[in-house]
Amino acid sequence: MVPYEETDLCFPQLLNSSCRKPIRPHFETMLIYILLSFISLLTAALNLLVIISISHFKQLHTPTNLLLLSLAVSDFFVGLLMFFQIVLIDGCWFLGDLMCTLYQYIAYITTSASIGTMVLISVDRYVAICHPLHFPTKVTQKRVQVCVCLCWMFSALFHSLLLKDILKQPGTYNSCIGECVIIIDHVAGLVDLFLSFIGPVTVIVVLYMRVFVVAVSQARAMRSHIAAFTLQRSRKVAAKKSELKAATTLGVVVVVFLICVCPYYCVALTGQDTMLNASSAYFVICLSYFNSCLNPLIYTFFYPWFRKSVRLIVTLQILKADSCKINIL
Repeated sequence: MVPYEETDLCFPQLLNSSCRKPIRPHFETMLIYILLSFISLLTAALNLLVIISISHFKQLHTPTNLLLLSLAVSDFFVGLLMFFQIVLIDGCWFLGDLMCTLYQYIAYITTSASIGTMVLISVDRYVAICHPLHFPTKVTQKRVQVCVCLCWMFSALFHSLLLKDILKQPGTYNSCIGECVIIIDHVAGLVDLFLSFIGPVTVIVVLYMRVFVVAVSQARAMRSHIAAFTLQRSRKVAAKKSELKAATTLGVVVVVFLICVCPYYCVALTGQDTMLNASSAYFVICLSYFNSCLNPLIYTFFYPWFRKSVRLIVTLQILKADSCKINIL
């Protein structure tokens, strides 16, 4: 039997217990390092701009924007967590069992909270488009705050129960030193799959199908009657157009989210993860992470207030007195 070369082991000094590094071309490794580092920094920076914008400017303190704030917070953490994914490029974990457990735990929470926020966004747009007269009374700042807090609390509590064994004893499932894995039993995995993917995605798709049908009918009605409206009704039309634009923007966010996340959960649902090679599995995971970088780019394209707030933040105008009262809309 030929012993491993030193470069093949995560910890060459621990010949019998160290994990073995996967063999990958140096150019490919460096390319992945650079690409993921760039995406990670961009994701964290862009979502930090969203967080500062919505938190600082009072005009942006609306129930819908509060949901965008919750989504930006989860996406910001995803950007930071990508640095840990970069550590695993060589197939070795050098930060210890405790950090491995915390990384996996926070990743589960942020992903679940992100999906929960997507459900809340769908409910928000459903009420705004399908029941516009009840929207100001049903979707209030206080209720949205409570829903967002419950979303994060439920995510933390559920995954604390799901990962209780690994939280009690980090590194339980590691087969060698330098590994960072978490194994969930079959029943718990199915429950997590339903609560974190199948259930939320079903709700999102059903609500947005309804929103799409109503939005199309409203758009046709506005086009056919807009010439006969008085000034007062024109204002109502402008308000309705604003709601439709918001529904379109958040619809794009939801669709992009599903495109990026579905491959990961589909692999988990079909149980084909063992048939994927390392590169394919890595691509599926990174695609789900990349969604967090796309959301602020969508806001930049669709929301003028975000572009304006970014200019004010970058030029340090927000440091001036009463800058929070600037007309941003």
